[in-house]
Amino acid sequence: MALTNTFNIENWKPKTELGRKVKNKEITDIGDILDKGQKILEPEVVDVLLPDLSVELLEVGQSKGKFGGGKGSIWKQTQKKTSEGNRIKFSAFAVVGNKNGYVGVGFGSSKETVPAREKAIRTAKLNIIKIRRACGSWDCDCKTPHSVPFKVTGKSGSVKVTLMAAPRGTGLKAERKIRTLLSLAGINDIYTNTEGQTSTKLNFFMACFKALKRLSNVKMNENFIKEAGVVEGTTTSNV
Repeated sequence: MALTNTFNIENWKPKTELGRKVKNKEITDIGDILDKGQKILEPEVVDVLLPDLSVELLEVGQSKGKFGGGKGSIWKQTQKKTSEGNRIKFSAFAVVGNKNGYVGVGFGSSKETVPAREKAIRTAKLNIIKIRRACGSWDCDCKTPHSVPFKVTGKSGSVKVTLMAAPRGTGLKAERKIRTLLSLAGINDIYTNTEGQTSTKLNFFMACFKALKRLSNVKMNENFIKEAGVVEGTTTSNV
């Protein structure tokens, strides 16, 4: 489910020093914030620095079908039995990204659907990370950032997701629900391999996100960076 990201900077009253610097245009690049390891505490910082941000809610729950069975739902519903009756709680999982090197994920829960959605989106913005992209496939030598630079694995719970570079034009060879996450990160071509209980969607999505995050933790030599066309964050190259 895609949502429109609307934000009016005039109505924003920053509560942190970082927020004030962003509103005053002392900081204009979110990459500078992430490179320095500064913690983003206001989602509005991301709204200002990444105005082209897209928001998606992924299916983490299941609703009853018309003739039995079930179908995917963006709401995960749980119930807790108390002396006063059943207490229902709704949860949502959001992904935000500019489709060009930045992506974040977040999980939120509440007694109602709208607050759960807003919490998930807020958390996703606060968890935004910068992605390394490149032409890491041996079968391709285009030197454009259409895939990942090397093989990387992320793990959450019992689920492991491995991302592998693919030649240009391959597309996203991945499970349907994590294609959205990869696409919002700005990756166009990739091979994936999954292990574990992938039916546990939260672990599945988080394993993929952790794999993307690990791309920035591997040291690379200058020759490889040049040969593979490695970039970090937003690029103006035509992919």
